[in-house]
Amino acid sequence: MDSFSDLILRRRSMRKFTEQELSQDEVVALLRAALMAPTSKGTRAWQFVVVDDKETLVRLSQCKDKGAELIAGAPLAVVVLGDPAVSDVWIEDTSVATTYLLLQAEDLGLGACWVQVRNRSMADGKPAEEMVRSILGIPEHLRVLSIVAVGHKGMERKPFNEDNLQWEKVHINAWPQADEE
Repeated sequence: MDSFSDLILRRRSMRKFTEQELSQDEVVALLRAALMAPTSKGTRAWQFVVVDDKETLVRLSQCKDKGAELIAGAPLAVVVLGDPAVSDVWIEDTSVATTYLLLQAEDLGLGACWVQVRNRSMADGKPAEEMVRSILGIPEHLRVLSIVAVGHKGMERKPFNEDNLQWEKVHINAWPQADEE
C-alpha cells in the first residue's frame, strides 16, 4: 500500500477466500501486527489462538446463529482472547489487536473478516463463546472477543466510497444545542 489512507479505503470485510494457504511469513506478519497493538498501561491482556486445521475451522464456523459461516471457507482463523484479570479494558485492547490484524491482512493483499463472538449466541441460545472455548480448550479465565478469518481474497470488493462518510456525526468542541441540530 502507498499510504495508510489508501489502506483504510481498500480494507473491506472479505467473506470469500480461495483455497490457497497462507505462507508462514504471512502468518508471522499478522501475528506480529496483533502483538504490536497498543494496550492500556502496556498490560497486553490478549492471547491468540491460530487455527489452520480445516475440521476445526468448520466447527468454529458453527459457533453462532449467523455470521460465522465464512470461517469454514478460510484457510486460517485467529481467535482473539482477553484476560479480564489482567486488564479491566480487555475488550478495548483486544478490539485494537483485532483491528491491527485486519489492517495487516489488507496490507499483505489478503482478505479478512471480523466475526464477533462476545455477546453472541448459537441458534439454541447458548453463548457462542462457550462453543469456541470448548472446541479450542480455552481456560475459563480468558474471554473470547472475536475470530478473524483470513485468506487470499476470493472476490473483488470496491474500495470504501468516501461519499458515504457521515460528517454530520462529527461535532466540534461540544454537542450541538437543540436549536443548532
